[in-house]
Amino acid sequence: MAEGTVAPSDPAASSRGAGRSAQSDIYRAGISGQRPRVPVDPAALEAAARRALSREAFAYIAGGAGAERTVAANRAAFERWQVWPRPLRDVSSRDLSTDFLGSRRATPLLLAPLGVMELAHAEADLAVARAAASLGIPYTLSNQASFSLEETATAAPDGARLFQLYWSASDELNASLLQRAEASGCEAIVVTLDTHLLGWRTRDLDLAYLPFTRGLGLAQYTSDPVFRQLVRERARAGDEGDAAKVRMTPKTVAAGISIARKGAPLTGAGLRESLRSPLPRAAVETFLDVFSTPALTWDDLVKARDWTSLPIILKGIVHPDDAVRALDAGMDGVWISNHGGRQIDESVPTLAVLPEIADRLAGRLPIIFDSGVRGGADAFIALALGATAVAIGRPYAYGLGIAGEDGVREVLRNIVAELDITLA
Repeated sequence: MAEGTVAPSDPAASSRGAGRSAQSDIYRAGISGQRPRVPVDPAALEAAARRALSREAFAYIAGGAGAERTVAANRAAFERWQVWPRPLRDVSSRDLSTDFLGSRRATPLLLAPLGVMELAHAEADLAVARAAASLGIPYTLSNQASFSLEETATAAPDGARLFQLYWSASDELNASLLQRAEASGCEAIVVTLDTHLLGWRTRDLDLAYLPFTRGLGLAQYTSDPVFRQLVRERARAGDEGDAAKVRMTPKTVAAGISIARKGAPLTGAGLRESLRSPLPRAAVETFLDVFSTPALTWDDLVKARDWTSLPIILKGIVHPDDAVRALDAGMDGVWISNHGGRQIDESVPTLAVLPEIADRLAGRLPIIFDSGVRGGADAFIALALGATAVAIGRPYAYGLGIAGEDGVREVLRNIVAELDITLA
């Protein structure tokens, strides 16, 4: 069967009658033998991504912490709630648009930040940004992106975007990243609070694979002037960090080539010259040193106000008291998230805390929700329980791995359509 899809050209219109429109497009294309590029069923989507991606890539994207009980709990939490239909209402006119960060958005959805998307597709963040922009869905650019802020903004100049900050051990680097985000047209800063240390991710550990040690996912850093200076200082000092402990094997050589290729922006030269330069390896070691800080506290957040004039949203809030403290600290939004179950095994599922956080905040701050969302019916439940907006994560990465930009667009179209049909 031939494959293909029809994407809506008007993001605003895509939120009105989106469900019926998407169904009609799919069934009409089916008459001529065309089927969706990516599976519509969430379980089939994940299975197709597993087949399309390398073992390491799928483990990194799909995996969770420990025995992955938090991943399972996030999904199970949705099963404790049901939609209670009330028929004989006029639902002929539906509008999914909503106010968020001072603007009217086509839908109450946005894309969560996912790092190292080059594991899924060569165009990575660029493809995601274009797909999101075509549907009027804001995209949260990852601090661990495969393309820089500036490159992604150029790829989708009309797209709405936020920037995720992993609070680095270097305040100068934090300030530089936020200034670049503001200059690149980002509408808000999302400070991720729950990844000051990498979680105990068993799938990655079993494969002994961390993409950053291959130079992947470092584009925001290697394009940053402050980070480049840190790298130059390290290289001049001849500090190899733990790199000298790595045993030389054919895979070591392959990793070295990957590091040199990704570190080429630091050398301004080709692969051969980059292989001889100490800068690419120094970049990896510098990143591993400054990536995040376990010393971050509430008192440090005030610094961000000096670094940017953009709204600041705290991501990784799961306790109602912390949500109230974010309000008291003058933050501009809270993002309820347990990192999709990637950081702590047996963490509280996010949907379990959403109603109380919504009650405690009482509309005084916007609430973004993620973790466990796989389709439009999930988004419906989260919105009904108090979320202002719902963030999509793994599903769009699966779409990217299967069919690139078109795959991301279809996944998002399907989620919007299911949300619209559930409302109807």
